[in-house]
Order: sequence, then structure tokens, then C-alpha cells
Amino acid sequence: MLEHIKTDIESVKRRDPAARSTLEILLTYSGLHAVLMYRVAHWFYEQKLYTIARCISQLARLLTGIEIHPGAKIGKGFFIDHGSGVVIGETTEIGDNCLVYQGVTLGGTGKEKGKRHPTLGNNVMVGAGARVLGPFKVGDNAKIAANAVVLEEVPPNCTAVGVPARIVRKNGKKVSSCDLDQIHIPDPVSQELCRHLVRIEKLEKRIKEMEIAEIGKKLNNKK
Repeated sequence: MLEHIKTDIESVKRRDPAARSTLEILLTYSGLHAVLMYRVAHWFYEQKLYTIARCISQLARLLTGIEIHPGAKIGKGFFIDHGSGVVIGETTEIGDNCLVYQGVTLGGTGKEKGKRHPTLGNNVMVGAGARVLGPFKVGDNAKIAANAVVLEEVPPNCTAVGVPARIVRKNGKKVSSCDLDQIHIPDPVSQELCRHLVRIEKLEKRIKEMEIAEIGKKLNNKK
């Protein structure tokens, strides 16, 4: 557990340019506080002291706004950036060196028993507000765009975007016309509106041409 905590702190230093010192990280990073309290709660959970484990996790939720079930399995170097609103379910599994932003849910889709939450591989990034729902795997080095809703497996080295999420990049190459970063994410509603506007402009142009042609016919008939 101590080794994991050390790696968690190093992960913050490596990934957040605003982090100036270990002391600052320990005192001010709510994401790290939640992960540290999870590590303790998970130890109690593994000893089958479930009530103590849940009490610690609920205290962490009260203090940080982040809810991590003590039954979740989280690897080393886990970093929750900004933190608030993150929910991680009981049967979630997270590999090493994963990055999660605020508002992320790693949850289930129903009340079935057994494995019901996602499994994240190593080096996975989940953008702000994303929802990953169900007992499937998100492969190593995958990226989930902000506000995406992922309902099925994401292969390794892929980028998923949209609602529901679809793969737009694989091994660094585009597999669709969409591009991706944390800010410039295509909005399917806006795209559909643009298509309709283009169509309307074409129809208006065609109507105008027909009106001009009709006026020309009338002038010819008068002559």
C-alpha cells in the first residue's frame, strides 16, 4: 500500500504542471486525498471488515466529493485530476498509471450481481464528465473523450468520443472524420443542424432559380 501511495504522489507530480511540491500535493489535492483514503479502505475491505471500509469511503466522499467503493481494484499511479463528482463502482478494476478527470462515472447499467462495472487497462485516460457503464474492458492506452458515454468495449490504443461513444482513432490514426482533444469535440447535434442548414440553402437557391425561370417565361409570353 505504501508503494502505491508513493507512486500516486509521483503520478500527480508528473502529470500536473501546477503541482510545485510534494507538500502542496499532500495538503491540497482532493483527488489524491480520495485515493489515499481508498487505499486504506480497500485494505480493510480485503480483511472482510466491510463496515469499516465503507465508513472510510463515505468519509472520503464527504471530504472530497469523490466516491470510490472500497471493493474496487485500482493499480499504482492513479490520478484523479480536479476530482469532484467522480464515482467508481464496487467491481471496477483500474490498471496502472490511469488518469481520470472530474465528473467521471465508472458504473454499472443495472442491479445484476457479480462483475457489473468496467475494467480499465494501463495508461487509460477518461475525460471530464464521461460515463463508462458496464462490465466490459477499456484497453491499454485508450482515451475516452469528455462527456462521452461508453457502453461497450474499447480496444487498446483507441480513442472513443460521443453519445453513445464510437471509436475515432486507432493507433494514432483517424478511423472517421472526427478529431479529438479535451476541448474540440464534435457535437453530433451541431453537425446535424449544419447538414440541415446546407440542405436548406441548396433548396432556397433552387427555388430562387425556379422563380427567375418562371418570371422569364411570363415575360416571353407577354412579348
